[in-house]
Amino acid sequence: MKIRSHSESHIVEFEDGSRWQIFPGDLDLTLDRKPETELTVVEAEDEVGTHELLGGGRNVRVRSVGESWPGKDTKDALKDG
Repeated sequence: MKIRSHSESHIVEFEDGSRWQIFPGDLDLTLDRKPETELTVVEAEDEVGTHELLGGGRNVRVRSVGESWPGKDTKDALKDG
């Protein structure tokens, strides 16, 4: 799937209209992504991200726009890097 819009650093929208919020600790991994970057969304077995974006050389944790990040797990993940 290709990126339609990534105008906000923490939100990415794909050509199918799906919108995902990027885990704050993974934002730096998305800075060099171009609209032509081919990405795949897969379910994740992760404490913070319900899904992962695979491709572009780096995988990042995401949740659907509007979903909240789990408090304690998010803090722990950010602290651990």
